[in-house]
Amino acid sequence: MSKTKKHDFRPNDFVVYPAHGVGRILSIEEQEIAGLTLELFVISFEKDKMTLRVPTNKAAEVGMRGLSSPEVVSKALATLKGKARVKRAMWSRRAQEYEQKINSGDLISIAEVVRDLHRNDEQREQSYSERQLYEAALERLTREVAAVNGGDEAAAQRTVDEVLTSRAA
Repeated sequence: MSKTKKHDFRPNDFVVYPAHGVGRILSIEEQEIAGLTLELFVISFEKDKMTLRVPTNKAAEVGMRGLSSPEVVSKALATLKGKARVKRAMWSRRAQEYEQKINSGDLISIAEVVRDLHRNDEQREQSYSERQLYEAALERLTREVAAVNGGDEAAAQRTVDEVLTSRAA
């Protein structure tokens, strides 16, 4: 592999890996795997205490992308204000769709899952699997909002909560 290959990402950049959410590139390193020398992005997911190595030539193929623009974050927050769209399909089918949206890495789709699964205090209890999906989507959404807005997750959590509670009022 040539060393002059141009990358879209550099060390210390925040990136979104669809299956894991927001991570930070620690370095770009070369490793020999099965006799081939591969150039890899080393991505750290602090909150999950996980490090992922992604071949630089496969980054786009697996859906790795940079952080969303502030405009996309605004659209995602606007999506949260909308009315929940819950299909009348069986829960297992809906759960599969929600899982696909969360793992797509698309911020708007993740916001749709949060919007659809959000419950107010006066609404019925969520099932365990519903709560798991909601919390996974909420965490991905707040992490990306925090990274785009400068890294404070608590502030991002408050922003998302305010939007969700203002919708209920």
